[in-house]
Amino acid sequence: MTDTQVTWLTQESYDRLKTELDQLIANRPVIAAEINDRREEGDLRENGGYHAAREEQGQQEARIRQLQELLNTAKVGEAPKQSGVALPGSVVKVYYDGDESDTETFLIATRQEGIDHDKLEVYSPNSPLGGALLNAKVGDTREYAVPSGKTVKVTLISAEPYHS
Repeated sequence: MTDTQVTWLTQESYDRLKTELDQLIANRPVIAAEINDRREEGDLRENGGYHAAREEQGQQEARIRQLQELLNTAKVGEAPKQSGVALPGSVVKVYYDGDESDTETFLIATRQEGIDHDKLEVYSPNSPLGGALLNAKVGDTREYAVPSGKTVKVTLISAEPYHS
């Protein structure tokens, strides 16, 4: 398994996602019974309840597969305690292409972390920007490619451990 396939999670997030997975798996018989009950109502072509139950089952199974993959590739650990280095779990401040007046602050983490980031943008360590900044020290300039193929330079101004 390569580092790009690993998802960094705190123990708290791992436990929360594992609980969600366990609940979804435990709910499988309930959905199956609902589908069976709706199937017995008659003509399936015009049975909205049956189709809704099947759709719900599909959505739950997709979420189960997503959670299983995520938890199987998760690296569980603590948020970084070190300042000055961009690591998963760090809140970083950067500027682009030498324009020091235009800064951006964001969290390097996965959206699965479940952190309340209403006011904080999140970039995955697997994203081009997040990956370019990993292990950068304050003052380091890194380059990454954007979807257009252009290369962008970004300079790390600060990196602090995330605190909820």
